[in-house]
Amino acid sequence: MSYIQAVLLGALQGFTEFLPVSSSGHLAVIKSFMNLQEVPVLFDILLHISTLFVVFIVFRQRILGIIVSLFKRGDKTEDDKANIRLLLMILVSTLFTGVIGLFLNGFGVEKYLFIIYIFFILTGFLLIGTRFWGGKIDYNNIGLKQGVITGISQGLGVLPGISRSGITISAALLSGMDREKAGEYSFLISIPAILGAFLLELKDAAGLINMVNPIVIAVGMLSAFAVGLLSLNLLLKLIKNGKLYLFSIYLIPLGIVGLLFFK
Repeated sequence: MSYIQAVLLGALQGFTEFLPVSSSGHLAVIKSFMNLQEVPVLFDILLHISTLFVVFIVFRQRILGIIVSLFKRGDKTEDDKANIRLLLMILVSTLFTGVIGLFLNGFGVEKYLFIIYIFFILTGFLLIGTRFWGGKIDYNNIGLKQGVITGISQGLGVLPGISRSGITISAALLSGMDREKAGEYSFLISIPAILGAFLLELKDAAGLINMVNPIVIAVGMLSAFAVGLLSLNLLLKLIKNGKLYLFSIYLIPLGIVGLLFFK
């Protein structure tokens, strides 16, 4: 893998990780065209780790608030109770994500581009629904319904072509969550999911170092971080304004063109 390829793959990861277009699906398609199918999955996970740092930076106040509320002694304020309730639901979502993710892991969908193109189309139609869904549930009254539904949807998001952010935000909105909280919650539950995937793929560490120069890996991760920081801030504005459906204009034609010409 060259430096240019690493920068392109990193930028693609950073751009598509947060925007609801499926980073794994795009990476699978691009690696196929670049003839990089033999690069271990760990490289993709490392790119995810880069964008995970973006999540920590953008939502640092919420994450710090959860930690402070969790270890606070004495009487807890309403905000503390909301943060603890949020943490419990993140754990619930993570449990369901883990069960679904482990079941789907190893299906090798990324080898079949026509399936990825079909998932692009399905994600596009799902995003159209976000124009009509949403409610007023926030962290003060988030419950098992939201935790379970978003956890299952995030598990399904491991399939290339199904956007993790797109399906989890859509699920959160469908379960009645407020738009801004749905977007934030989608990325908070991604933290344990990405860390878990990283731990599962550590077995490929030696193989990755043998196949790809460590400096090239670092360049790809830096590219993913920089582009990811820009794309997450863009996405949060789009969620707030109810504009996620706009990405269906890209995904549905992409899937159709892929099925017709690039199977």
